[in-house]
Amino acid sequence: MFTGIVEEIGTLLVREDQGDAARLSIRARKALEGVALGDSIAVNGVCLTVTGADGDAWSTDVMAETLRRSSLGVLTAGDPVNLERAVTPHTRLGGHLVQGHVDGVGTVVRRTPSEHWEVVRVALPPELSRYVVEKGSVAVDGVSLTVSAVSAVDDPEPWFEVSLIPTTLRETTLGAVPPGSPVNLEVDVVAKYVERLLGARS
Repeated sequence: MFTGIVEEIGTLLVREDQGDAARLSIRARKALEGVALGDSIAVNGVCLTVTGADGDAWSTDVMAETLRRSSLGVLTAGDPVNLERAVTPHTRLGGHLVQGHVDGVGTVVRRTPSEHWEVVRVALPPELSRYVVEKGSVAVDGVSLTVSAVSAVDDPEPWFEVSLIPTTLRETTLGAVPPGSPVNLEVDVVAKYVERLLGARS
């Protein structure tokens, strides 16, 4: 479990493709503090297991299913990535409950800069649009964000917008993601549970 509060921007050092999987080596500093083999670190919102650590780098194995269903499949050496260690019982919940299980991949449609913040519009798969509501929470590349606007319910090409404050622009990869880029999306798990329970009752 994570909170969607990115601890640092790491760098993908090496990507070793292995047919039905890939091994990633990622440079990090803060995200490695107190981490042991088998611990979980979210990489752009994807929960991955630490399989090795050496100095300021750690490695993880990613299966083909994860590569196919997330934007990790297009990462290359040198790319920046958002990193967050799993929460502990003493962690402050500064964002919202994030599982690290990507629901789908969205696309940055446009960026509208302002004096102190930037509005980013993201297109999302139609099957996810019902879980995204104005003033609700969504994780974009592992970053917990509040939805500031959504498309009409019957829009065939649904989207949502988030407003990024200077801290988010500076301390996460979202500050430099250009239009056309894929981003990992995780909707609020509470909404999915509510839908499931209401469906069972009916």
